[in-house]
Formats: sequence, structure tokens, C-alpha cells
Amino acid sequence: MYYIGLDVHKKTISYCVKDAAGRVYQEGKVGSTRWELDQWIRTMPQPRTIAMEATIFTGWIYDHLLPHAEKVKVAHPLMLRAIAAAKKKNDRIDAGKIADCLRCDFLPECHMASTAIRDRRRTLRYRSLVIRQIVQMKNRVSGLLMESGVSYNKQRLHKVGYFAELMTSNEDVQESIRPLLKLSRDMIRRAQKLDYALLSSLQRDPLLKERLRRLRTVPGVGPIIALTWALEIGDFTRFSSIKRAISYCGLCGDEKSSAEKVMRMPISKQRNKHIQRVLIEAAKLAPRQSPELAIIHARELERGNPNRATLAVARKMVSYMLAVERRKQDFVPAEEFSRTAAA
Repeated sequence: MYYIGLDVHKKTISYCVKDAAGRVYQEGKVGSTRWELDQWIRTMPQPRTIAMEATIFTGWIYDHLLPHAEKVKVAHPLMLRAIAAAKKKNDRIDAGKIADCLRCDFLPECHMASTAIRDRRRTLRYRSLVIRQIVQMKNRVSGLLMESGVSYNKQRLHKVGYFAELMTSNEDVQESIRPLLKLSRDMIRRAQKLDYALLSSLQRDPLLKERLRRLRTVPGVGPIIALTWALEIGDFTRFSSIKRAISYCGLCGDEKSSAEKVMRMPISKQRNKHIQRVLIEAAKLAPRQSPELAIIHARELERGNPNRATLAVARKMVSYMLAVERRKQDFVPAEEFSRTAAA
């Protein structure tokens, strides 16, 4: 078996090929294009295993090289301490160290979702970008009005009828800001149409439709949360326990222990920030829809920390969604489940 380490960059890829004994068979650079990779892979010895660090370019390279190797592995960048802490660091050395980690089975491998899931995840994350731009433009409209001393109804400002009435009947709206207000409104309208189109295409997708339907039976889970869970989690079977899923979602703190001293730190930054954000937001409203979640929230709230109460609800929602995924059945509330079992 030959082990190939790749140090991936925008225009070039440094590679190092080693055999099982650690001897360097070949090393060099190749261009970061599909054609150059095809030419290069034909010159590599077989059988071969390839490893690379996770970057923005990793997805298409992984898909392109997968048919040409026994295995293609992607390393977690934060776990490759041997590279980050090195005194001497360059592309050739980095590729060699990745090959060594792969050869010795020390590579901190991260999960690589299927191409179909990654394509749909890209659409969902693009939709998040559109939503952020909508919020920015709405804030800009409010800022323009406040700068000019215009009084307006905050709750109705972005309604189509109210905005048109404000532009035509309010004399405080200066001529200098009218073009900017109209331009901002047009951008908001176009972005909202784009948001609807992106969301509708994902909800109608045959690959996700049934999975989303089951997830939405969980209390507090709407279309956005179901989509985010399905696409960010991907293959739920990779989580052997609920604790691992909770950790991936960023709903628990770091632990730093030494000797007999155990220290609990704040919420870890090593998490999937996309799913963490939607779960936290959902957990603030979910207790209104589920008596079970309301009890959990109230119990934690008695201890005097509302943030911990929200996290407790979010963790319970993760356990519910993981159970629904594993059983491939709709969610059943505890009281209904008890009545069914008794009957």
C-alpha cells in the first residue's frame, strides 16, 4: 500500500507518496485542476490511499479522486497539531506529515458527507447568506429614516402597503434618501423571492421530503430546523450516542481535567455553528408547544439561569430528533406513548 498526503491550495497541491516503511517514493507539486489531477494520478503507484486536510477546496478534490484510490480520507484541521506546531513548516513538509499520519493510522479523520448532501447543504447555507443580507438591508432602511428624523411604525415598516404610504404621504422623508430607500426596498423584495425559491426547492427534494416530514413531528421543529438538521447532520448513524450528537451541535461545554480536578468550561467553539444557531433559537419557543419541554425549561429556570434552561431544551430536542431518525417513525409524545403501551 502507498500512502499519499496532499497539502491543498487554490492553485497548487503539494503531494508526498510514501510506502508502508515510511520511505519517500515521490514528492512534488501538481496544479489544482481536474485535468492536471487526472494526468498526475495515472503516474501514482497502486494500491494507494490518499489523505488531505479539510479546506474550502477539499470537496471537489475528494469527489474527483475517490474513484482512483482505495480510500480517500479528510483530516480535521484543528486536530493536526503536528503540522501547526512545527518549527519548520512548508507545503512539502506538510504533505509528508499528512502521509505519515495516514500511514501510521494517526490521521484525525473527519466525516465527509455524500456529494448529494453536500450539494443541498450548499444551497441551505447560501439561503442563510440571503437572510443575513435581508436583515442588513432592513436595518439600513431604519437607519436612513432615523438619520433624517422620520417617525415610523417599527412593526409595520417593512410591510409593502405601509412603506408605500410612508414614501408618498410623509413629508419628513427627504429627497436625498428617497432613491436609497427605494433601492433598499427593491433589494429586500428580490432577496425574499430568492429565499422562497431556495427553501421550496429543498422542501420538495425527493431525497429529503420523507425525512423532513418525520422530523417536523417533533415539538418545536419547523421547516428550517428540519432542513438544517438533515443537511448538517447528514448520516445520523455516525453518532453512537446522544452525547456525541449534542457535542457536535455545540450544546455542551469543554472539559479540562487534570489529576482529580475537573473543570467545566463555557460552550465549546468546536461545533457545527449552523445547527447550533437554529437549535438555540428553536429552544426558546419549543416549551410553548410541548408540555415535556416546558417542564424541562421550568426545572432549569428555577436554578436561576435562563441560558442553561434554553440549552437543556435544545439538548432534549436533539435526543428527540435522533430517536425519530433511528426508528424512522413519527414522534409520539410521552402521554400518548404511555396510553398506547397500556392498551
